[in-house]
Amino acid sequence: MPALKAGSRPPWVGLAAAVWVQIASGNAYSFPLYSHALKVVMGLSQQQLTILGVANDLGENVGILPGIASNKYPPWVVLLVGVLASFFGYGVIWLAVSQTVHNMPYWVLWLALVVATNSSAWLGTAVLVTNMRNFPLSRGTVAGILKGYVGLSAAVFTEVYTMVLKGSASSLLLLFTLGIPVICLVLMYYVRPCTPASEADPSETAYFLFTQGASVLLAVFLLTTTILKEVLTLSNALSYTFIGIMVVLLMAPLAIPVKMTLFPSSKKVNRPGGSSNNLTVTDPLLTQSTSEPSLTNLNDLEDMSEVDVLLAVGEGAVKIKKKRRPRRGEDFTFREAIVKADFWLLWLVNFLGVGSGVTVLNNLAQIGVSLGVNDTTTLLSLFSFCNFLGRLGGGVVSEYFVRLNTIPRTFLTTITQVIMVMTYLLYASALNGTLYVATAFLGICYGTQFGVMIPTSSELFGLKNFGLIFNFMGLGNPIGALLFSGMLAGYVYDTAEAKQGGSTCMGPDCFRLTFFVLAGVCGLSAVLSLILTIRIRPVYQMLYAGGSFRLPQSSGH
Repeated sequence: MPALKAGSRPPWVGLAAAVWVQIASGNAYSFPLYSHALKVVMGLSQQQLTILGVANDLGENVGILPGIASNKYPPWVVLLVGVLASFFGYGVIWLAVSQTVHNMPYWVLWLALVVATNSSAWLGTAVLVTNMRNFPLSRGTVAGILKGYVGLSAAVFTEVYTMVLKGSASSLLLLFTLGIPVICLVLMYYVRPCTPASEADPSETAYFLFTQGASVLLAVFLLTTTILKEVLTLSNALSYTFIGIMVVLLMAPLAIPVKMTLFPSSKKVNRPGGSSNNLTVTDPLLTQSTSEPSLTNLNDLEDMSEVDVLLAVGEGAVKIKKKRRPRRGEDFTFREAIVKADFWLLWLVNFLGVGSGVTVLNNLAQIGVSLGVNDTTTLLSLFSFCNFLGRLGGGVVSEYFVRLNTIPRTFLTTITQVIMVMTYLLYASALNGTLYVATAFLGICYGTQFGVMIPTSSELFGLKNFGLIFNFMGLGNPIGALLFSGMLAGYVYDTAEAKQGGSTCMGPDCFRLTFFVLAGVCGLSAVLSLILTIRIRPVYQMLYAGGSFRLPQSSGH
């Protein structure tokens, strides 16, 4: 296959399309926008609502099936499943909130929310796996960009919710039911595997910087307009103008393939033949002997029965070569990965850190109300903005230090989790003016862990089964939500509410004990993260010894 030009458009068109799909896949982060409406319409207690929050996180993060599907089917098939999940899942929730269907059973609502938010796993896996394989030499940067846009999705939906839908929860759910499927169906064709470069392309640095700059500009714009909405009364014309600017900023990454079309580069970058779906080549179990010129061709072995193969081995026509177990940094199967201590250390670090963070996110509206904040959309927008900064920064900052001093990305996780301990204690103090500060810090730290975990799992265990491995890592999120949000936060809140004798819990006691427990959980996670960092330092010294990423020779990338 001839080498592709350095200015090859398809991967960048796919990345631009992935931005919109990632915004759509962040629908699960908008749970606080309609959670209060669910509570009122269905007459739920806070613990029942937090259990629905668990369903929200369970659907979003159970990506085992999408991970398997991403290795067996093209991206459009994976995206199509996500489209159907969004349509049917959010459709049921919309029927309940709009009171089109009265007295919907709680268990039906719970299952519908799992199906609805599971669309996030299918949509996100399709675009993340495809783009990580399309840009294997810049996986930290790509992961940071794409997960950053997911982090911005809550702010994007909040903007639409307040300025276009006028705070209507049923209208927002209708948007999720119809809008997300339409967007993803339109962009489905452009998210496809492309032949990856086998060497670094200098122009990619400028393109990635442009994309990162566009995402930061979008984040600042969303935060600014959210603040303006709070302090000023915006006319409909101005509101729609802001939405139009937001759409243009979301389309900014498309400028890269447009530039490539108008001003193509003459430099060529070597790219290996074949699709990026075949980045790896496994060692064959049966290899041809070089001592006999007329030995059986290896391609013919696939058509031979086991008896014929054994006879051929006995006659010396072929010989069995023992398959070497992969080393860290090479391609692992899922079974090979889960027996490694580093795999479970990374999983525990993610479970404790992200699981505690999602507890606050699921209860953010109630935390704000308990501390006297009536309009919690600003809190959600602030968290979304800082979550974006953390996701983007987690990829960029860890990429810088790993290339500069071969410092494992998980060292950044250790730092953020120490900060999270202090943040939870700040929440527990409930001092005046600290709510927004604590939310900002938590958003940054929460997002950073995603920006670090994703490229780390690909560097330790390879890209061949990356979709399945990183989705398994994501299971820490719903399990953490179940333990820390459903069983802890909901119980503590309802107990404090019962003591006050009202319908809504007010004051710091509503969540104080929860925050103390979360601080202890993050302290343990920081220790485990430091242990993991020390263990995997040799892997990063091997992969980044020359200051740039080098694919392991035996991985076949």
